[in-house]
Amino acid sequence: MVKEEAKVVVHGPHGAREVRISSPGRVLWPKLGLTKLDLAHYVVDVGDAFVEANGDRPMTLQRFSENVEGEQFFSKNPPKGAPEYVRSVSVSYPSGRSHPQLVLEEVAAAVWAVQMNTVVFHPWASRAGNPDNPDQLRIDLDPQPGTGFEDAKPAAEELRSVLAEAGLTAFIKTSGSRGLHVFAPIEPTREFLDVRHAVIAAARELERRMPEKVTTAWWKEERGRRVFVDFNQANRDRTIAGAYSPRALPNATVSCPIHWEELESADPKDFTIATVPQRLKTTGDPWAGMHSTAGTIDALLRWWDRDVASGLGELPFPPDFPKMPGEPSRVQPSRARSHD
Repeated sequence: MVKEEAKVVVHGPHGAREVRISSPGRVLWPKLGLTKLDLAHYVVDVGDAFVEANGDRPMTLQRFSENVEGEQFFSKNPPKGAPEYVRSVSVSYPSGRSHPQLVLEEVAAAVWAVQMNTVVFHPWASRAGNPDNPDQLRIDLDPQPGTGFEDAKPAAEELRSVLAEAGLTAFIKTSGSRGLHVFAPIEPTREFLDVRHAVIAAARELERRMPEKVTTAWWKEERGRRVFVDFNQANRDRTIAGAYSPRALPNATVSCPIHWEELESADPKDFTIATVPQRLKTTGDPWAGMHSTAGTIDALLRWWDRDVASGLGELPFPPDFPKMPGEPSRVQPSRARSHD
């Protein structure tokens, strides 16, 4: 029995490459009937912008055995048989372990990842050549139950002002779901813990300005109907969906960069693998040349020091991290009270 397959020709810096796509008719998004081959063509269509945003970074692939409603797993190190144009870089994890992590440097490599049943691409905030020092400050605005995308918009606008006061230029994209991601390019001179502290400083300043609308509370029971500023996404080995990455959601939405002027009318449902290629052709890439505006986190770290001096110290780390210096208890507040 002959197995179904397709060949996708991908042009790149080293000429044209032919990437084999097995089971091209496999439906990845059942609600829409979009297939694995549709996803490969999407990646080709947005390829240049995708590589500019996500290339040359350690990459985690979110892969699916069948479709986006089924079993999934995360892949970090290159599988056996990866083509020569898919390389890797050794990175260190919070556990102290080190091992190779995938790096996708050209469009053909991203198409190969689709062949490996990848739907969502998760790039690190640092470059392959300097994986310990992020060159992006990333802040995830995550609406909590009772709030939604519209609530994240004013928080993003105010966060843009906060970052501008700290000397940073903010860029924005939809998460592909209910939230927004705000990025700022930074000089890669500080390690992840410093960048995390800078994010916390910005988050606390935003919370001071919008106390009824946003929160830095790590415990869900304390967040209320507010937008959570997820500072822990700034940690080493923590990633969010990359720019132009599809999401494993029923409507095949994309985490899509937008211009700030578009935010007021933006609707995440409008940015899908069916619509984003034409959008790129029409509006261009809002993130093109992002790293020409890189700043420093020096001002934010001064804010961090100020807050620490006033009694606002470290915040909880994710549960899989080792206990960190100065970290408060990881016990849920209601459980801690019940044991008093």
